[in-house]
Amino acid sequence: QVQLVESGGGLVQAGGSLRLSCAASGITFSIFHLGWYRQPPGKQRELVASITTGDSTTYTDSVKGRFTISRDNAKNTVYLEMNSLTPDDTAVYYCNAARSPSSNYWGQGTQVTVSS
Repeated sequence: QVQLVESGGGLVQAGGSLRLSCAASGITFSIFHLGWYRQPPGKQRELVASITTGDSTTYTDSVKGRFTISRDNAKNTVYLEMNSLTPDDTAVYYCNAARSPSSNYWGQGTQVTVSS
């Protein structure tokens, strides 16, 4: 049984910060690449940030300099630190763990709402 459970979402004012967490079980965490995706209301899901098994990171342009993805293999957890939030960051945020198309798992999502 593979489970990815996100937490840390909520309501925050523009300019504020949140840290999202995603705790995994049922996988050998250290050999999975990880990502954070988000889906704003009425829009398609997009990749926000990723981190490889070797700790290489990527970010979509809109969050560069504001968001930081990190992983703690000892805790089977991936984090997304979000700073200087704007209403455009409002979305459901999902974590993903992947090794291959047949080994690709998603969390249930956590809501982030940024007010103006």
